[in-house]
Amino acid sequence: MDLPTLEKHIEEAWVQPQRLNVSAYQRAVEETIAALDKGKVRCALPEADGSWKVLEWVKKAILLYFRLRQTQPLEAGALRFQDKIPVKKEVPAGVRIVPPGVARYGSYLAPGVVLMPGYVNIGAYVGEGTMIDTWATVGSCAQIGREVHISGGVGIGGVLEPPQAMPVIVEDGAFLGSRCIVVEGVRIGKKAVLGAGTVLTASIPIVDTTDPAGQEYRGYVPEGAIVIPGTRVKRFPAGEFGVPCALIIGWREARHDDKLALNALLRDLGVSV
Repeated sequence: MDLPTLEKHIEEAWVQPQRLNVSAYQRAVEETIAALDKGKVRCALPEADGSWKVLEWVKKAILLYFRLRQTQPLEAGALRFQDKIPVKKEVPAGVRIVPPGVARYGSYLAPGVVLMPGYVNIGAYVGEGTMIDTWATVGSCAQIGREVHISGGVGIGGVLEPPQAMPVIVEDGAFLGSRCIVVEGVRIGKKAVLGAGTVLTASIPIVDTTDPAGQEYRGYVPEGAIVIPGTRVKRFPAGEFGVPCALIIGWREARHDDKLALNALLRDLGVSV
């Protein structure tokens, strides 16, 4: 089926789930997930103005796929699983997956991706040359750009429901330090750097300390921003307490694209990654 036909069938099955008993609708779901697995469709796409658009019908297809599948024993080499969805079997040339790294069927790894013993969930898209280090997780539908470095223990949340919700976006060249957590559809701009342990949700304020006015962002890290975890005082009935925030403490420039130059900049700023 072509994409307009797939979308039409998925939307109809979403409104009338009983249509999943019809082979044409089952095939539409299966073909959509197969297209996700090959990177031919995505859960979200960049727009010309730099924003992102969610493809709701693709996310709906994933949810319908779960309805069609039954939990069963699964094998991947010597590993044994009990799940509805198998691991990927078709991996593009040039992708490296280090045991026991796992990419679930319906996720896409572009050529040059390195997946250490971490996990990539269904619907996720990982761009060329990206490193996913040990015990890092890329949640369902997350969109990861080219040449991104996702350090050990990073948790990128999955945003599958509701279908209209924006997934986590990590744009080209970004660097996420160890044990960062990025959830709730937060978008990390191109070449931004998150220091180790930075936690970002849709509501955590991101304060630009380089701006005398202290401009704040929520749900978005600007391109080239260098961010570390922070706290700020908030008054409650029981007293004043420190609550989480994130701090932009510097900006990455084109001259910092070289790894040695970037390391020197982060060292000067005292940023641990």
